[in-house]
Amino acid sequence: MQEPVARPARALTTADAVFVIVGIVIGAGIFKSPSLVAANSGSEPVMLLMWLAGGVVALIGALCYAELASTYPSTGGDYHFLLRAFGRGPAFLFAWARLSVMQTGSIALLAFVFGDYATEILPLGPHSTVIYAALVVIALTGVNLLGIREGKGTQRLFTSLEVAGVLIVIGAGLLLAGTLTPETPAAAAQSDAPEHGGTSTAIGLAMVFVLLTFGGWNEGAYVSAEVRGSGRAPIARALVLSICLITVLYLLVNLAYVRVLGLEGMAASEAVAADVMQRVLGEHGANFVSLLVAISALTSANATIITGARSNHALGSDFALFRFLGHWSERGSTPRNALLVQGIITLVLVFFGAIMRSGFQTMVEYTAPVFWFFFLLTGLALFRLRRRDPDIERPFRVPFYPVTPLLFCASSAYMLWSSLNYTGVGALVGVAALLAGLPILWFMRRRGPAVQERGDDDEAKDRRARLGREHRVVD
Repeated sequence: MQEPVARPARALTTADAVFVIVGIVIGAGIFKSPSLVAANSGSEPVMLLMWLAGGVVALIGALCYAELASTYPSTGGDYHFLLRAFGRGPAFLFAWARLSVMQTGSIALLAFVFGDYATEILPLGPHSTVIYAALVVIALTGVNLLGIREGKGTQRLFTSLEVAGVLIVIGAGLLLAGTLTPETPAAAAQSDAPEHGGTSTAIGLAMVFVLLTFGGWNEGAYVSAEVRGSGRAPIARALVLSICLITVLYLLVNLAYVRVLGLEGMAASEAVAADVMQRVLGEHGANFVSLLVAISALTSANATIITGARSNHALGSDFALFRFLGHWSERGSTPRNALLVQGIITLVLVFFGAIMRSGFQTMVEYTAPVFWFFFLLTGLALFRLRRRDPDIERPFRVPFYPVTPLLFCASSAYMLWSSLNYTGVGALVGVAALLAGLPILWFMRRRGPAVQERGDDDEAKDRRARLGREHRVVD
């Protein structure tokens, strides 16, 4: 008799999902991007409105993802939505991009960020950054191999420290700054501000940085099958709560920055949070920011490891060539093989980055067009699945349909254009990595059907059976 296949258990609470989402989104970006946004804003109200607009765009997207994730809960997240809506081809290319560049590259880059700041505190020799980066990948992968309990416990700790640190920066800027006069290095700000030939272009560039800083909230979809609670709406609550909390924190931290440094001081700053803390608390404040950025990198890296392994597990569950990735460890309720492969690829990128650091960073940075392309495709998937599955139970329905998903698709299309426009030829790096999956897809199709029955999709099938409808994935 064949042994039952281990499946994802509902081991996460809504709060756990919030910790994962907030931990991914609030990364090192909020300590760097505000100066770039300020340089392209023109005024303090415009700058703050752009951060608010970023929160609104993220919330619109989160509402769309909330319907998809609550209706089709899966460790595959976006991959699973694309598979149902458009078939194997687009779904495989998305999963391939996450496995080969997106998630692994993001983890490696975050590990390098940690290494840079940890080296400032305790250097380990000429290759200190690389050593720290490799140790981070090994240690965090090891923690998650132990099980979801250890992974989520680590995430709770890191996210709590990170949010507490951001609150300290906010408090220092808004409460402790006292009568400090904001710095106004007008000449420096004007010379450092990017030349882009127009207000609309500058605002478009600023929104690229804003939305990159908000990026990562969609990763909550990858733990949707593991969130427990009444119905499937808990993941919807987690997404909405996370975006609201993040938006409030981002607005407050930018208010703190601008109060201490002024808009021109922000625009001229290369390390805006460190400059704020330096003015308010002196050298100890600057050292605190270094520690905070290091913790933020660990927080985002651990959350990315959790969600990245789950999309790789979904790839292995559906495609025979990657079947080894589909094993789910019942003991720790975690995708063990997917974690191991993800860790190995990330370590390869870390060592590759040590050899060609600038090339590696450029490769990761210029995957932005790929991200926005699949965001747009996921928004379109909502429309297609509404038409294909009109009778399926939807624990959460996106409000103001179809206006809300249309806005999400429009914002994604705009960001796709903006990222292609601002990255230019460099965007070909990410596109090339994506297209490298086409020969693999062709090879699998030559071998015959590759889609298998998904073990974690039984409940969705039961709902369809009760409605007397048969579901098939359309190629």
